[in-house]
Amino acid sequence: MQRAGTVVVLAAGQGTRMRSSGAKVLHPLCGRPMLGYVLDPVRALDPERILVVVGHGADEVRRWIESAAKDARIACVPQPEQKGTGHALQACIPELERSSGPVIVLYGDMPCLEVATLLALRAALAGCAAALVTARPARLRGFGRIRRDGSGALRGIVEEKDASPEERAIREVNVGVYAFEKQALLERLPRLSNRNAQGEYYLTDVVDLLLEDKKRVATVALEDEREVIGINTLEHLSEARAVLQERILLHHLGNGVYIEDPCTTYVDHGVEIGAGTRILPCSVIRAGVVIGKACEVGPFTHLRSGTHLEDGAEIGNFTETKQARIGKGTKAKHLSYLGDVTIGAQANIGAGTIVANYDGRAKHHTDVGDRAFVGSGSVLIAPCRVGDGALTGAGAVVTRRTEIPPGEAWVGIPAKPLRRGPKAKDGP
Repeated sequence: MQRAGTVVVLAAGQGTRMRSSGAKVLHPLCGRPMLGYVLDPVRALDPERILVVVGHGADEVRRWIESAAKDARIACVPQPEQKGTGHALQACIPELERSSGPVIVLYGDMPCLEVATLLALRAALAGCAAALVTARPARLRGFGRIRRDGSGALRGIVEEKDASPEERAIREVNVGVYAFEKQALLERLPRLSNRNAQGEYYLTDVVDLLLEDKKRVATVALEDEREVIGINTLEHLSEARAVLQERILLHHLGNGVYIEDPCTTYVDHGVEIGAGTRILPCSVIRAGVVIGKACEVGPFTHLRSGTHLEDGAEIGNFTETKQARIGKGTKAKHLSYLGDVTIGAQANIGAGTIVANYDGRAKHHTDVGDRAFVGSGSVLIAPCRVGDGALTGAGAVVTRRTEIPPGEAWVGIPAKPLRRGPKAKDGP
């Protein structure tokens, strides 16, 4: 099987129909830019080089690649003017001339594409000048149509805007994912013309030129059309998010995480969850969260970035956490905000507890010790500390820089040590 010499990711588009600023390929999906999902199957091919064609928001895309992708094989190729997919590949010619092996091309706004499809495409290229992925989607979405002759042989591709009514009725479409023999591609890119309805240089015309020159072009039929959801609108973005969310949840289910209602559970990419944990309905778990084994989350819980639940911890109804480490067996079951806090093992956080971590200028940290009991409605104003085995009474307000010693009980506003008076004497 041929190794992918170079993969080209077309990521220069602006996404005007999304009506949002910034680079289209950096729009978030399940806690991660869509370009991250595109690069996953690309890197699984183990190519020698990855060229990302950038245009709108180029600096933003470059910064993300440098900070998040961290792959020395990735190089950005500028396309200051977007004149079509063929023009994007023309911008890559100097880089491709220095490369070896076949060239795979795909879109940076197609985050649901799976590595199995790219592997099948690469295998189909053997003995051919090119191979491309086709599909028969329920919604045609403006894809170019595949033209075949009476025997089913490929005869070309026509873009929707250039297609006749008869051609628009064709259900098989070109999804824009290709593999090319490098020299066959380089010889034809300079021959592209922009004499078409959009005045652009189409990469599909390379396929037509190869067919005119009697070169073999293979096709790979895609079974699951959801893989090729191309994102041009926020509606498309929501469709892709649903597909990716389903995959994330199935991954956790397969690893022994009980998710009671996947339809109302939202888990971002990269979240770690241990086996035996129960996720109850209407829970939101953001990127950067780690959950241990045999925990319980929900219902109606929001775990934000930096949250770490140790084994057996329970976070319940309408509780939100952020930059919080919750110890083994600790429970925070009702109506609490736990931000910038470390809570030890076997502690109890009463209903309505608020860790007030922000003073209007900066965030501060709070520590709650092992076996501590924080009474309902307590407010812990950071920075402060509740010692091991200590207790706060219901409604207590622990002011900033207060340290409650281990084992003591503090009550009131502001919270003070509970002083017990002398016992009453018996009888007269």
